Amino acid sequence: MKIFPAIDIKDKKCVRLIKGDFENETEYETSPIEQAGKYKDHGFKNLHIVDLDGALTGKTVNLDIIKQIVSKYDFKIEIGGGLRSLDSIKQYIESGVEKVILGSGAIKNKEFLKEACQKFKDQIALGLDERDGKLSVSGWKENLNIKTTDFLKEVKCYGVSRIIYTDINRDGMKTSPNFEETIKIAQLANCPVVISGGVSSINDIKKAKELNNNKIEGIIVGKAIYDGDIKLEELAKEISA
Repeated sequence: MKIFPAIDIKDKKCVRLIKGDFENETEYETSPIEQAGKYKDHGFKNLHIVDLDGALTGKTVNLDIIKQIVSKYDFKIEIGGGLRSLDSIKQYIESGVEKVILGSGAIKNKEFLKEACQKFKDQIALGLDERDGKLSVSGWKENLNIKTTDFLKEVKCYGVSRIIYTDINRDGMKTSPNFEETIKIAQLANCPVVISGGVSSINDIKKAKELNNNKIEGIIVGKAIYDGDIKLEELAKEISA
């Protein structure tokens, strides 16, 4: 079970949102580069980064910060937020990230997803963010009348190398992830799935491991770290436990 500590970047700072609401954000003192350093010091190997400025603008706003993290620390990084062109994907891949997460652009344009998977083999992850069983896009501001499972069935043969499944209603709420829905997504998918949204305590990490589902690759931990509900020391023990 891979553990992905999270860094969400907005205005060059680390922030966390409640249910993806940009009006309900918490800003933290530490910079993204400093936070990455803390994760590295504790032995984490994987890193989940979201460019929230990119999610709002559709541009690689914080590419310079990502490049600094890549050059300074040896992480396997997945990065998402506003990636809506092949050129944007190329910029991140060339900067040294392991996987690029496509969301809104891929969901609204399945051909873009297919082309990206063909051009950047094994480097495209798909972010499926849902609210009440249906997909949300554009920084979760737009709710689509598309069932997550229906969309996944349509694109499962495109060559996506990872799915990040987020239950928006739980994101930032620290109410535990939606394990049941994650399992359903994993059963449908042709690739590994990462759990996202709602991690509240170290028990959620242990529960994810206890699922013993080889299709579920890892879990993302964000707000619970920043708020001190999960200490990095205890989370680090779960890397090799």
